[in-house]
Amino acid sequence: MQLTLLHQDSELVIADKPSGLLSVPGRGPDKQDCVVNRVKEFLPDIIAQPAVHRLDMYTSGIMLLARTRNAHRELSRQFEQRRVHKRYVALVQGVINETEGEIRLAFRLAPDNRPYQVYDPIQGKPGITRWKRLGVEGSFTRIEFTPLTGRTHQLRLHAAHPKGLGAPIVGDRLYGDGKEGGPMCLHASRIAFHHPKDGRPFKITSEIPF
Repeated sequence: MQLTLLHQDSELVIADKPSGLLSVPGRGPDKQDCVVNRVKEFLPDIIAQPAVHRLDMYTSGIMLLARTRNAHRELSRQFEQRRVHKRYVALVQGVINETEGEIRLAFRLAPDNRPYQVYDPIQGKPGITRWKRLGVEGSFTRIEFTPLTGRTHQLRLHAAHPKGLGAPIVGDRLYGDGKEGGPMCLHASRIAFHHPKDGRPFKITSEIPF
């Protein structure tokens, strides 16, 4: 699981996370290998908590980290104000006939089955995702997702649930039939924001591995 740095400057680092690598350290010595700790080894002067956002363990692609406290504060503000625009590409199971759409589903954590999320229109919090079909590849469909909210497992649940696409992401072991430890075909392919140092528009893309 090689970690590639797509960009680095005095304020931020952009990593290309492989599927299967944690974003941040977990509990226990077996969960310390992650994007944050690998970047710390390479850049020991980075702040203690540099992650501005996270990707699921089996999601690959672009992850943004701040090198300074000021950069972390500014980038976090942009996330809170929904000024950071992210795009993902996925392969889903089955053929999607529609060309594009928007999914609005409220969901919440299942306390007895963490980290599984369940659809709950009453107590759940809304998640909103725009999607576009990029092409049909045999029995799979390639989809571009643009999340407008940043809920846990949002794209995975929106893809799999019957009220969403009804088509689980290939390799998703929680919401589909993916195998434990196997790769999942969900990749954070593009991110756009304003640079925390001077406010200039900044965007970067990552090559899709599937």
